[in-house]
Amino acid sequence: MVQSLDRSQGRSGTLSASGTTAPTFTGNRALQLEEKLIFEMGQPGRCGVDLPEPPRVADRLNGLRRRGAIGLPGLAEPQVVQHYTRLSQKNYAIDMGVYPLGSCTMKHNPRLNEKIARLPGFADVHPLQPQSTVQGAFELIDELARWLKTLTGMPAVAMSPAAGAHGEMCGMMAIAAALAARGESQRKTVLVPESAHGTNPATAAALGFVVKPIPATDDGHVDVAALKAALGSDVAAIMLTNPNTCGLFERDILEVADAVHAAGAYFYCDGANYNAIVGRVRPGDLGVDCMHINLHKTFSTPHGGGGPGSGPVVLSDRLAAYAPRPWIVHDVTGWHAAEEGTSVDGQPLGRLKAFHGQMGMFTRALAYMMSHGADGLKQVAEDAVLNANYVMARLSAEMTPAFGGPCMHEALFDDSFLKDTGVSTLDFAKAMIDEGFHPMTMYFPLVVHGALLIEPTETQSKEALDQFCDALLHLARKAKSGTAVEDFRAAPTMAPRRRLDETLAARKPVLRWKPSNNPPTDAPTRQAAE
Repeated sequence: MVQSLDRSQGRSGTLSASGTTAPTFTGNRALQLEEKLIFEMGQPGRCGVDLPEPPRVADRLNGLRRRGAIGLPGLAEPQVVQHYTRLSQKNYAIDMGVYPLGSCTMKHNPRLNEKIARLPGFADVHPLQPQSTVQGAFELIDELARWLKTLTGMPAVAMSPAAGAHGEMCGMMAIAAALAARGESQRKTVLVPESAHGTNPATAAALGFVVKPIPATDDGHVDVAALKAALGSDVAAIMLTNPNTCGLFERDILEVADAVHAAGAYFYCDGANYNAIVGRVRPGDLGVDCMHINLHKTFSTPHGGGGPGSGPVVLSDRLAAYAPRPWIVHDVTGWHAAEEGTSVDGQPLGRLKAFHGQMGMFTRALAYMMSHGADGLKQVAEDAVLNANYVMARLSAEMTPAFGGPCMHEALFDDSFLKDTGVSTLDFAKAMIDEGFHPMTMYFPLVVHGALLIEPTETQSKEALDQFCDALLHLARKAKSGTAVEDFRAAPTMAPRRRLDETLAARKPVLRWKPSNNPPTDAPTRQAAE
């Protein structure tokens, strides 16, 4: 199958290898409408609103005054509503179906959380309000901090980091500060297992540490012997993800923690996969010194788009004194965001950001915790692991698990089942779109060839998981049949836009619309990036 696209006539369709056209005249598919850019829809002089003539004011623009028409599209109000409603229908989300993105869960966001976050007093709180007027917000942050410390078994938590990677930086900065206080700033090496999160080595390198990878064993765990051999007086810390990105619990984590501490280093745990063990295991009991918590993944706050996010960091006794300020404290006069003068001794990092965290995320996370309770959070973790193992068991009939089971919250497959079929991992994932499923994470973790990392989350029903598994089993059998290689290579063919040249789209994206009477000169680039 090859793709045709004729936007000048508003038509798009699909051509079979034999040249038979199977499009509609309009380019629409059933009730999914081919959508033009809003600039292509507008008509000069058309307007959806009547605005009063603006009052004349003194011109202070001098030579910066606009010389031509502003170029806004002219549309009636119904056209605008229809356009953006149709666009919203093209936005696949967790509320529409299974979203199996491994290692970065798209978790259901309960409507209760949203309702609580929009309550007056939380939704309209301003970071520059006098502290006496935000006593309830401070108490909520302190209560959320109490839950996080209790669940993790850690004595301190920094609430201000803005996201997971920001939390990693916060934790590693605390480690650097603790080493400096010990007079051991020469410790510049950070050990990062191959099964760790991809941001871990980047964070360590950004802070000036030298990253030393630790290999994985054949069964996907940290090679403890290799780790012990790498420990020395130059090692500042290990950054380990648990459960790791192979979907496995690091069974030797106590031995790892003891060895790291015996060498005088610190133990940073990437908490991105904490959702698989929350309520069942306390990281503090495992010897962890600090760990960031992705509220979006474990406690169901919205994710993506660069924020607003939140990545609190829990800290052990060894690092608590280096937590960034301010701290939320309570005394006889009420709640305060203390910059100094608390009873905690040490050398705090100071502020990591202008204000004290993302109130909307705090409110949603605490609402999620309190609505589930301690037993409910434990059930959440168990259901996430159960769902992943169900997916692994069902798909193992046609696909190839990378490691022996059971897994934790995500099921990892390699591309062995596609060997000699002519279908690549990317082809297989793209074909899932035509079946109505967002693809899983591909080609990660790097220790597995052609990795397919599936994380179904705990909120999916058995019926939804069965439908998802049935579709993947069908695709696996279809690939192995050898009769539909070109179909895979052309997929997706049912989506609003077809397979892109992803290299061109990434390197030469078309980000600016130009009128049709001035067509772009780089036609191949336009086609690639549309």
